[in-house]
Amino acid sequence: MKSKKHLLFLLLTISFVLFMMVFMRLDSDYLWHFKAGEYMFFNHSILTHDVFSWTVPGSYWMSHEWGFELIIYIMSLIFSKYHIFVYGLLCLLITMLIIYYINKDKIENNKLFGIIWLFIGIILSYTMTARPHMISNIFLLITGYLCIDLFNNKVSKKIYYLPIISLLWANIHGGSSNLVYLIPIMFLVIGLFKFKFTKIEADRLSKNQIIRYLIVIIISILCININPHGFKMLYYPYENMLNTTMISTISEWRPTVLSDNSHLIYFMLVFIILSILILSKKKIRFIDGVLFLFCLFLGLKSVRFWSYTYILMSLVIFDYIPHRKEDKGTDLVIICVSLILLFIFGYSFNKNIMISTTKGELSDKFINIIKKENPQRLFNSYGVGGELIYNDIEVFIDGRADLYSKYNYSDSFSISYIDGDFYKKLKKYNFDYFLINKHEDIYYYLEKDKSYKLIYKENDYCLYKKRS
Repeated sequence: MKSKKHLLFLLLTISFVLFMMVFMRLDSDYLWHFKAGEYMFFNHSILTHDVFSWTVPGSYWMSHEWGFELIIYIMSLIFSKYHIFVYGLLCLLITMLIIYYINKDKIENNKLFGIIWLFIGIILSYTMTARPHMISNIFLLITGYLCIDLFNNKVSKKIYYLPIISLLWANIHGGSSNLVYLIPIMFLVIGLFKFKFTKIEADRLSKNQIIRYLIVIIISILCININPHGFKMLYYPYENMLNTTMISTISEWRPTVLSDNSHLIYFMLVFIILSILILSKKKIRFIDGVLFLFCLFLGLKSVRFWSYTYILMSLVIFDYIPHRKEDKGTDLVIICVSLILLFIFGYSFNKNIMISTTKGELSDKFINIIKKENPQRLFNSYGVGGELIYNDIEVFIDGRADLYSKYNYSDSFSISYIDGDFYKKLKKYNFDYFLINKHEDIYYYLEKDKSYKLIYKENDYCLYKKRS
């Protein structure tokens, strides 16, 4: 009987994952990721230098996502036009099934909250693009689970799987791999305290637990160095987080603020978690409180870390939920909600399963015109760089902000929005063509300056040529 109840909530979890695929979208960065994977697959070598731009060809490139790029290209060979859908579905399904597996017994004690928490998971839709972040969510979840398991169980040895996660993480999405040792360090430090203060209590780790955390932290750090870029991967994430120019210009890196209505969903999540911890009759474990503050810090620092709060708090939040008497009405709700979610997914199935056929914002006609013009020093807007690379057109800039940050990253935005020494920069690069968005300030400059000729215009994008 109990197994049947588990199957019912498992059905809801799978239905929810399929429903979430409605939010799956193509990210422009996916296109250059795909092309990098294709290049490495056919050249049988890992990219560590730029081969896609005319501005910094041959320059060192910290390709910290090379594993992901190979994965999606190989998936395209297997699943053809459906591979983006399959990638997103597998990543989200694995994430949610792990959360369910870890909490399945606790969910049975309060299925109503289980339903609510499952739907709060819609916050994951903010990172549901065909990018390595979805795999990082899985690595983060496993890392958190292994650390908590040792914290709760003095004899547990599951933590020794963590170096494997470290090795995989550093080669699939190295930019986030520092979490694989930061999180166990946090557990180790917090485990050195023992106290009781009002509602908060802390228990000290045993000697064996401390030793196991230390061993795993050291080995995990060493494993991060096993990648095409070696020890550079250790400090690469911190370099990015300290790059103020990139933080201020890339939307997903911007801080979470109350003044932005689209950010309210994250503050709602924080409010729900905080309310549960405070109102619960149970004592708040010090490690759980610190874990929440750690998630809050990351979530407020950057929009891209919102999902981390949901994922890590899924490991502890059910401990603070009171038991609820079983009632048949909840099972009926689960069945009805599952059917509704499956209906919504089925209704939009064709639209979402064909997501991989969407190549970006430029039509095939526009791409062919650009290729026919054959620009040698093309200025392109930041947002279409990946699409140009996908179509074998050399770019001025694209989504690899870390590559360009030492060269022309700031210049690209100064030119687009006529900021700073605009004319000097035009002379510096001597562009022969401009592919720009009409919402950028440079559009009005090119439109009025007779030195430039409009070649083609489509929707929000224009192609200008510099007259001889």
